[in-house]
Amino acid sequence: MLNSSDSFAQDILQGLSQNPRRLSSTYFYDDLGSALFSEIMNLPEYYLSRSEYEILSQQTDAIFQWLPSGQRLELMELGAGDGTKTLALLNYLMQKGIDFRYIPIDISSAALEKLSSYIHEQLPAAPVFPQTGNYFELLGKQKSSDQPRLILFLGSNIGNFSHQQAISFIRQIKDTMQSHDRLLVGFDLVKHPKMIREAYNDSSGLTKAFNLNLLKRINQEFNGDFDLLQFDHYESYDPELSEARSYLISLKPQIVTLRDLQFSVKFETWDYIHVEVSRKYKPSTLQQLAAQSGFEIETALYDCKHYFTDQLWKPIA
Repeated sequence: MLNSSDSFAQDILQGLSQNPRRLSSTYFYDDLGSALFSEIMNLPEYYLSRSEYEILSQQTDAIFQWLPSGQRLELMELGAGDGTKTLALLNYLMQKGIDFRYIPIDISSAALEKLSSYIHEQLPAAPVFPQTGNYFELLGKQKSSDQPRLILFLGSNIGNFSHQQAISFIRQIKDTMQSHDRLLVGFDLVKHPKMIREAYNDSSGLTKAFNLNLLKRINQEFNGDFDLLQFDHYESYDPELSEARSYLISLKPQIVTLRDLQFSVKFETWDYIHVEVSRKYKPSTLQQLAAQSGFEIETALYDCKHYFTDQLWKPIA
Protein backbone atom coordinates (compact mmCIF):
# COMPACT_ATOMS: atom_id res chain seq x y z
CA MET A 1 0.00 0.00 0.00
CA LEU A 2 1.37 3.40 -0.96
CA ASN A 3 2.20 5.62 2.00
CA SER A 4 0.61 9.04 1.39
CA SER A 5 3.68 10.69 2.92
CA ASP A 6 5.90 9.35 0.17
CA SER A 7 5.97 12.43 -2.04
CA PHE A 8 8.40 10.84 -4.51
CA ALA A 9 6.00 7.97 -5.18
CA GLN A 10 3.03 10.30 -5.40
CA ASP A 11 4.83 12.56 -7.86
CA ILE A 12 5.85 9.60 -10.02
CA LEU A 13 2.29 8.28 -10.20
CA GLN A 14 0.88 11.69 -11.00
CA GLY A 15 3.62 12.66 -13.44
CA LEU A 16 3.57 9.43 -15.48
CA SER A 17 -0.24 9.36 -15.59
CA GLN A 18 -0.71 12.81 -17.06
CA ASN A 19 -0.31 14.02 -20.64
CA PRO A 20 2.32 15.18 -21.33
CA ARG A 21 4.26 12.99 -18.90
CA ARG A 22 6.52 14.78 -16.44
CA LEU A 23 8.97 13.93 -13.69
CA SER A 24 10.34 16.56 -11.34
CA SER A 25 14.02 17.46 -11.57
CA THR A 26 13.94 17.64 -7.75
CA TYR A 27 14.55 13.89 -7.76
CA PHE A 28 17.70 14.00 -9.90
CA TYR A 29 19.87 14.43 -6.84
CA ASP A 30 20.27 11.08 -5.20
CA ASP A 31 23.88 10.18 -4.33
CA LEU A 32 24.80 9.17 -7.89
CA GLY A 33 22.92 12.12 -9.37
CA SER A 34 24.79 14.55 -7.12
CA ALA A 35 28.11 12.99 -8.14
CA LEU A 36 27.24 13.22 -11.85
CA PHE A 37 26.22 16.86 -11.51
CA SER A 38 29.55 17.66 -9.85
CA GLU A 39 31.22 16.31 -13.00
CA ILE A 40 28.88 18.30 -15.25
CA MET A 41 29.87 21.53 -13.53
CA ASN A 42 33.45 21.03 -14.77
CA LEU A 43 32.52 20.47 -18.42
CA PRO A 44 33.74 23.04 -20.98
CA GLU A 45 30.17 23.58 -22.25
CA TYR A 46 28.82 24.27 -18.77
CA TYR A 47 29.68 27.98 -18.54
CA LEU A 48 27.41 28.54 -15.52
CA SER A 49 29.84 27.26 -12.89
CA ARG A 50 32.82 29.22 -14.22
CA SER A 51 30.80 32.41 -14.48
CA GLU A 52 29.45 32.13 -10.96
CA TYR A 53 32.84 31.19 -9.52
CA GLU A 54 34.28 34.37 -11.05
CA ILE A 55 31.67 36.43 -9.18
CA LEU A 56 32.07 34.67 -5.85
CA SER A 57 35.87 34.72 -5.90
CA GLN A 58 36.45 38.21 -7.31
CA GLN A 59 33.61 40.26 -5.83
CA THR A 60 33.48 38.79 -2.37
CA ASP A 61 33.82 42.13 -0.59
CA ALA A 62 30.58 43.31 -2.16
CA ILE A 63 28.75 40.17 -1.00
CA PHE A 64 29.50 40.82 2.67
CA GLN A 65 29.19 44.61 2.81
CA TRP A 66 25.80 44.29 4.49
CA LEU A 67 27.21 42.29 7.44
CA PRO A 68 27.50 44.46 10.60
CA SER A 69 31.06 44.73 11.89
CA GLY A 70 31.88 42.26 14.66
CA GLN A 71 28.75 40.14 14.09
CA ARG A 72 28.95 36.37 13.93
CA LEU A 73 27.54 34.98 10.68
CA GLU A 74 25.47 31.88 10.03
CA LEU A 75 26.19 30.89 6.41
CA MET A 76 23.48 28.45 5.31
CA GLU A 77 23.55 26.89 1.84
CA LEU A 78 20.66 25.07 0.17
CA GLY A 79 21.78 22.24 -2.11
CA ALA A 80 25.46 22.93 -1.63
CA GLY A 81 26.90 20.79 -4.43
CA ASP A 82 30.62 20.02 -4.34
CA GLY A 83 31.60 23.20 -2.47
CA THR A 84 34.06 24.57 -5.02
CA LYS A 85 32.29 27.93 -5.34
CA THR A 86 31.41 28.20 -1.65
CA LEU A 87 35.06 27.62 -0.74
CA ALA A 88 35.84 31.09 -2.10
CA LEU A 89 33.39 32.61 0.39
CA LEU A 90 34.68 30.56 3.32
CA ASN A 91 38.27 31.43 2.52
CA TYR A 92 37.36 35.13 2.45
CA LEU A 93 35.59 34.95 5.82
CA MET A 94 38.56 33.21 7.42
CA GLN A 95 41.08 35.66 5.95
CA LYS A 96 39.03 38.58 7.26
CA GLY A 97 38.77 37.00 10.71
CA ILE A 98 34.96 36.96 10.60
CA ASP A 99 33.38 34.57 13.10
CA PHE A 100 31.03 32.24 11.22
CA ARG A 101 29.47 28.81 10.97
CA TYR A 102 28.91 27.16 7.59
CA ILE A 103 25.75 25.03 7.49
CA PRO A 104 25.25 23.23 4.15
CA ILE A 105 21.81 21.65 3.72
CA ASP A 106 21.09 18.87 1.25
CA ILE A 107 18.81 15.85 0.81
CA SER A 108 21.85 13.67 0.01
CA SER A 109 23.93 12.63 3.02
CA ALA A 110 26.63 11.27 0.71
CA ALA A 111 26.88 14.65 -1.05
CA LEU A 112 27.24 16.39 2.32
CA GLU A 113 29.93 13.96 3.46
CA LYS A 114 31.88 14.56 0.26
CA LEU A 115 31.43 18.32 0.60
CA SER A 116 32.56 18.34 4.25
CA SER A 117 35.66 16.29 3.41
CA TYR A 118 36.56 18.64 0.57
CA ILE A 119 36.14 21.76 2.73
CA HIS A 120 38.19 20.28 5.56
CA GLU A 121 40.95 19.29 3.15
CA GLN A 122 41.14 22.83 1.78
CA LEU A 123 40.36 24.74 5.00
CA PRO A 124 40.96 22.44 7.99
CA ALA A 125 39.86 25.09 10.51
CA ALA A 126 36.58 25.94 8.76
CA PRO A 127 33.56 25.36 11.04
CA VAL A 128 31.30 23.13 8.93
CA PHE A 129 28.02 21.76 10.31
CA PRO A 130 26.18 19.82 7.57
CA GLN A 131 22.47 19.07 7.93
CA THR A 132 20.50 16.53 5.93
CA GLY A 133 16.83 17.16 5.30
CA ASN A 134 14.14 19.57 4.16
CA TYR A 135 15.31 23.10 3.42
CA PHE A 136 12.47 24.95 5.07
CA GLU A 137 12.27 22.83 8.20
CA LEU A 138 15.99 23.28 8.87
CA LEU A 139 15.92 27.00 8.04
CA GLY A 140 12.90 27.46 10.28
CA LYS A 141 14.73 26.00 13.27
CA GLN A 142 17.29 28.81 12.98
CA LYS A 143 14.78 31.65 12.53
CA SER A 144 14.94 32.95 16.10
CA SER A 145 18.72 33.37 15.99
CA ASP A 146 20.04 36.81 16.93
CA GLN A 147 22.95 36.26 14.57
CA PRO A 148 22.59 37.46 10.97
CA ARG A 149 22.28 34.70 8.41
CA LEU A 150 23.27 34.61 4.76
CA ILE A 151 21.25 31.97 2.93
CA LEU A 152 22.84 30.76 -0.30
CA PHE A 153 20.86 29.33 -3.22
CA LEU A 154 23.45 29.27 -5.97
CA GLY A 155 24.02 27.68 -9.37
CA SER A 156 20.82 28.99 -11.01
CA ASN A 157 18.83 26.22 -9.32
CA ILE A 158 15.95 28.68 -9.11
CA GLY A 159 15.63 28.33 -12.90
CA ASN A 160 14.16 24.84 -12.44
CA PHE A 161 10.93 26.45 -11.24
CA SER A 162 8.17 28.20 -13.14
CA HIS A 163 7.76 31.89 -12.31
CA GLN A 164 4.95 31.17 -9.84
CA GLN A 165 6.82 28.21 -8.33
CA ALA A 166 9.90 30.41 -7.89
CA ILE A 167 7.81 33.04 -6.09
CA SER A 168 6.35 30.38 -3.80
CA PHE A 169 9.78 28.85 -3.09
CA ILE A 170 11.43 32.18 -2.32
CA ARG A 171 8.51 33.27 -0.13
CA GLN A 172 8.95 30.09 1.90
CA ILE A 173 12.59 31.04 2.41
CA LYS A 174 11.53 34.56 3.39
CA ASP A 175 9.17 33.12 6.02
CA THR A 176 12.22 31.67 7.78
CA MET A 177 14.19 34.95 7.69
CA GLN A 178 14.49 38.04 9.87
CA SER A 179 15.21 41.58 8.70
CA HIS A 180 18.94 41.21 9.46
CA ASP A 181 19.24 38.12 7.20
CA ARG A 182 20.05 38.11 3.51
CA LEU A 183 19.50 35.74 0.57
CA LEU A 184 22.23 35.30 -2.07
CA VAL A 185 20.72 33.67 -5.13
CA GLY A 186 22.24 32.82 -8.52
CA PHE A 187 20.52 33.42 -11.88
CA ASP A 188 21.60 32.40 -15.36
CA LEU A 189 20.99 35.24 -17.82
CA VAL A 190 19.56 35.22 -21.34
CA LYS A 191 22.23 34.79 -24.01
CA HIS A 192 22.76 33.14 -27.43
CA PRO A 193 20.42 30.11 -27.68
CA LYS A 194 23.16 27.87 -29.11
CA MET A 195 25.38 28.44 -26.07
CA ILE A 196 22.54 27.64 -23.68
CA ARG A 197 21.53 24.47 -25.51
CA GLU A 198 25.09 23.14 -25.57
CA ALA A 199 25.39 23.64 -21.81
CA TYR A 200 22.63 21.04 -21.35
CA ASN A 201 23.65 18.75 -24.20
CA ASP A 202 27.37 18.15 -23.64
CA SER A 203 29.42 16.12 -26.11
CA SER A 204 30.66 13.73 -23.41
CA GLY A 205 27.14 12.47 -22.59
CA LEU A 206 27.28 13.31 -18.88
CA THR A 207 24.02 15.25 -18.98
CA LYS A 208 22.34 12.30 -20.69
CA ALA A 209 23.61 9.97 -17.92
CA PHE A 210 22.46 12.47 -15.29
CA ASN A 211 18.93 12.57 -16.70
CA LEU A 212 18.70 8.80 -17.24
CA ASN A 213 19.81 8.27 -13.65
CA LEU A 214 16.36 9.45 -12.62
CA LEU A 215 14.87 6.34 -14.27
CA LYS A 216 17.54 4.20 -12.62
CA ARG A 217 16.60 5.66 -9.24
CA ILE A 218 12.93 4.90 -9.84
CA ASN A 219 13.84 1.31 -10.73
CA GLN A 220 15.85 0.90 -7.54
CA GLU A 221 13.37 2.51 -5.16
CA PHE A 222 10.13 1.10 -6.58
CA ASN A 223 11.20 -2.19 -8.18
CA GLY A 224 10.76 -0.81 -11.69
CA ASP A 225 11.87 -2.11 -15.07
CA PHE A 226 12.75 1.04 -17.05
CA ASP A 227 15.23 -0.08 -19.72
CA LEU A 228 17.70 2.81 -19.84
CA LEU A 229 18.99 1.68 -23.23
CA GLN A 230 15.53 2.26 -24.70
CA PHE A 231 15.33 5.93 -23.67
CA ASP A 232 17.37 8.79 -25.09
CA HIS A 233 18.05 12.30 -23.85
CA TYR A 234 16.91 15.32 -25.87
CA GLU A 235 17.52 18.99 -25.09
CA SER A 236 15.81 22.06 -26.54
CA TYR A 237 15.91 25.80 -25.93
CA ASP A 238 13.00 28.15 -26.58
CA PRO A 239 14.26 31.76 -26.88
CA GLU A 240 10.70 33.11 -26.81
CA LEU A 241 10.09 31.67 -23.34
CA SER A 242 13.80 31.73 -22.29
CA GLU A 243 13.56 28.07 -21.29
CA ALA A 244 15.92 25.15 -21.74
CA ARG A 245 13.97 21.90 -21.55
CA SER A 246 15.14 18.31 -21.10
CA TYR A 247 13.25 15.23 -22.23
CA LEU A 248 13.66 11.47 -22.11
CA ILE A 249 12.46 9.93 -25.39
CA SER A 250 11.13 6.37 -25.73
CA LEU A 251 12.94 4.60 -28.59
CA LYS A 252 10.37 1.82 -29.02
CA PRO A 253 6.87 0.75 -27.95
CA GLN A 254 7.18 -0.49 -24.38
CA ILE A 255 5.37 -0.98 -21.10
CA VAL A 256 7.17 -0.03 -17.91
CA THR A 257 6.04 -1.48 -14.58
CA LEU A 258 6.78 -0.19 -11.09
CA ARG A 259 5.94 -3.27 -9.08
CA ASP A 260 6.08 -1.75 -5.61
CA LEU A 261 3.57 0.89 -6.70
CA GLN A 262 1.39 -1.59 -8.64
CA PHE A 263 1.59 0.77 -11.58
CA SER A 264 2.32 0.38 -15.30
CA VAL A 265 2.72 2.97 -18.04
CA LYS A 266 2.65 2.40 -21.80
CA PHE A 267 5.00 4.26 -24.15
CA GLU A 268 4.71 4.49 -27.92
CA THR A 269 7.82 5.12 -30.01
CA TRP A 270 8.93 8.76 -29.58
CA ASP A 271 6.75 9.37 -26.54
CA TYR A 272 8.59 11.56 -24.08
CA ILE A 273 8.92 12.41 -20.40
CA HIS A 274 9.60 16.06 -19.61
CA VAL A 275 12.20 15.98 -16.81
CA GLU A 276 13.62 19.49 -16.45
CA VAL A 277 13.19 23.13 -17.31
CA SER A 278 15.95 25.69 -16.77
CA ARG A 279 14.80 29.27 -17.13
CA LYS A 280 17.05 32.14 -18.13
CA TYR A 281 16.45 35.65 -16.89
CA LYS A 282 16.56 39.28 -17.92
CA PRO A 283 17.41 41.93 -15.27
CA SER A 284 13.88 43.37 -15.59
CA THR A 285 12.39 39.94 -14.84
CA LEU A 286 14.52 39.66 -11.71
CA GLN A 287 13.27 43.01 -10.44
CA GLN A 288 9.72 41.68 -10.73
CA LEU A 289 10.60 38.34 -9.14
CA ALA A 290 12.22 39.99 -6.13
CA ALA A 291 9.29 42.35 -5.53
CA GLN A 292 6.68 39.61 -5.96
CA SER A 293 8.59 37.39 -3.50
CA GLY A 294 8.85 40.04 -0.77
CA PHE A 295 12.45 41.16 -1.33
CA GLU A 296 14.39 44.09 -2.66
CA ILE A 297 17.62 43.67 -4.63
CA GLU A 298 20.36 45.10 -2.42
CA THR A 299 23.34 44.14 -4.60
CA ALA A 300 23.52 42.66 -8.12
CA LEU A 301 26.87 41.21 -9.19
CA TYR A 302 27.82 40.02 -12.69
CA ASP A 303 30.68 38.08 -14.27
CA CYS A 304 32.78 39.94 -16.83
CA LYS A 305 30.75 38.59 -19.79
CA HIS A 306 27.37 39.15 -18.11
CA TYR A 307 26.47 35.50 -18.51
CA PHE A 308 25.40 35.15 -14.88
CA THR A 309 24.36 37.18 -11.85
CA ASP A 310 24.50 36.55 -8.10
CA GLN A 311 22.15 38.88 -6.26
CA LEU A 312 21.91 39.79 -2.60
CA TRP A 313 18.25 40.11 -1.65
CA LYS A 314 16.95 41.85 1.48
CA PRO A 315 13.57 40.78 2.92
CA ILE A 316 11.00 43.55 3.18
CA ALA A 317 7.83 43.73 5.21
